[in-house]
Amino acid sequence: MNNYKLIIQYDGGRYKGWQRLGDSDNTVQGKIEKAISVLVDQPIEIIGSSRTDAGVHALHQVAHFKIKEDLPESKIFNFLNHYLPADISITEVSKVDDRFHARYHATNKTYIYKIWNEAYSHPFMRKYSMHVPKKLDIAKMKEACAHFLGEHDFAVYSNAKSKKKDTLRTIYTLDVEVVDGFVQFRVSGNGFLYNMVRKMVGTLIEVGLGEKQAADIPTILLSKEKLQTGGMADAEGLYLEQIQFKSE
Repeated sequence: MNNYKLIIQYDGGRYKGWQRLGDSDNTVQGKIEKAISVLVDQPIEIIGSSRTDAGVHALHQVAHFKIKEDLPESKIFNFLNHYLPADISITEVSKVDDRFHARYHATNKTYIYKIWNEAYSHPFMRKYSMHVPKKLDIAKMKEACAHFLGEHDFAVYSNAKSKKKDTLRTIYTLDVEVVDGFVQFRVSGNGFLYNMVRKMVGTLIEVGLGEKQAADIPTILLSKEKLQTGGMADAEGLYLEQIQFKSE
């Protein structure tokens, strides 16, 4: 079997997330699988590194698939970018070792979250950022970010529907800064639970608004009471930015 690695970008606004669903073909995985299946004239399954939620975007998603045919990378690249809708792009196709696995071999995932923090909305970025009209306190949010670093049980920061039994995750970096007028969070870790990043940002927003204190976060993590985390940030502000693997 020949193993191919894809680097993918997508605007997640009109999709029900990355993962294929039994009752809908409106997912990013489903669209790409359909295109590859047409190319090789047989059903194909692709495996992605991260199962982004409905409405979430990706600057650098990674997936792999295996086929019997030994096709040139350029043929796959050109076919997929011609066949796929304009809001999904394949930026790179490479033939990789048969043992490469996009999900199991990923060691570090990075997400960014964008907030437009002005009293007025941003007409051109309203689908790609969350609007918070009241001014956020960046210094207080930076202080709060430090409490998420390291290994913690993030059960309280997972969606109630999550079936993950192992809820320990390690956050390597988490910071907030103003970039081109947007308040932007960047978080890297060894993995994330369902809705985890959006719920973390929701807590940080409440700290920035003075509704919570940075020192509350250790207690929230230990509480196992999901209501203590506060609201969840909107999907449209979240982007999967980078995925790193053992060999990188």
